[in-house]
Amino acid sequence: MFDIDRWGEIFESIKNNKLRTVLSGFTIAFAILLFTLLFGIGNGLKNTFEKEFAGDSMLSIYIRSGQTTIPYKGLQSGRKVQLKNDDYRFLLDEFDDKMQSISPRIQKSVKAVYKGEQNVYQLRAVYPSYLTLESAKVESGRFLNMFDLKGRSKVIAIGRLVEKDLFGQLSALGKEINLGGISYKVIGTFSDPGGDNDERYIYAPFTTIQRLYGNTDEVGAFGITYNPKLSVDEALAFSDVMEKKLKEKHSISPKDQSAIRIDNYAEGNKQVSMMMLVLNIIIFFIGIGTLIAGIIGISNIMVYIVKERTKELGIRKALGATPKSIIAMILMESIFITALSGYVGLLIGSTILKLLGDSLEKYFILNPSVNSGVVIGATIMLIIAGTIAGYLPAKKAAKIKPIVALRDD
Repeated sequence: MFDIDRWGEIFESIKNNKLRTVLSGFTIAFAILLFTLLFGIGNGLKNTFEKEFAGDSMLSIYIRSGQTTIPYKGLQSGRKVQLKNDDYRFLLDEFDDKMQSISPRIQKSVKAVYKGEQNVYQLRAVYPSYLTLESAKVESGRFLNMFDLKGRSKVIAIGRLVEKDLFGQLSALGKEINLGGISYKVIGTFSDPGGDNDERYIYAPFTTIQRLYGNTDEVGAFGITYNPKLSVDEALAFSDVMEKKLKEKHSISPKDQSAIRIDNYAEGNKQVSMMMLVLNIIIFFIGIGTLIAGIIGISNIMVYIVKERTKELGIRKALGATPKSIIAMILMESIFITALSGYVGLLIGSTILKLLGDSLEKYFILNPSVNSGVVIGATIMLIIAGTIAGYLPAKKAAKIKPIVALRDD
């Protein structure tokens, strides 16, 4: 493998046959380039799908109420359905084993003021478990906890962009913010993969806001994450049963679609999974097709190269070269050209994807990139194919008698 003389012969052969080397290298480089671009674009489409669902946990279920549209049990249509604290206890009693977490929620618009800075944000009153629903990450300090909830503390956790709006480059931790005329202490900041809007929310203990604004037991909505052990179909069945039970509790017609609304992300998850599966299959077959085309190309070239070098091989054999050394030389040259060309194709493909990156977002292709391991694996496949394609004619050529090879036209 590290025979200097043999490598010298290989480089001399490449130097003396530039066109042949360029053509064979181009075939391999183009196959790897196309393979890289296809997989990169496919990954970009995947990234787009993932971003669309990044704002909330894929296990999320949201329950909201509205007005009845169908008369039921002597009650008229148009009746407002109000969720309350006892619905929280009802859901826990009925479905505790199906839920990973549950949080009531009240949401209202408030003006936030800190010294000379002010802006309007959405204030969400929640339980500590709501952080899981949003897939948010605490950046500094902490999120709400059960002590805040039990003590009805006037504390808040604010989004990263709320901190930036009101405090600039300063930290908001420990500072007091006035929300709608009431002072709250900032105990933490968070980031959210959902984007700018989700990073402009302010979270406060549910019990605090419920008491300060009306001192009622009314709930605006419920956020639930279902047990991850449930399959998608089981999660969908769970939300159907939950909707049925809540309708029974609030005397709502089973056919009424407006009074209780349940959004189950499992349904979207199922659709995205199907789309991703189809996309993966398409990319797989296109990639395989590209590799097969590359394999056929390199196989044909290797057959041609060996045939073209029949006289040269005959001379080598006449000078004492063994069949084994002749085969090894041809295969090493084939592997070297394939590996080098494959790397060039990978480099060009990765560079193109990097340069096109942001410009492809309007076509729903986000951050197109490719795993180097996948492309290296494809290159190895081409090397193996080239080796096999070169071995058979090389072995045949190595068996030819020198006098026959020298007569070959």
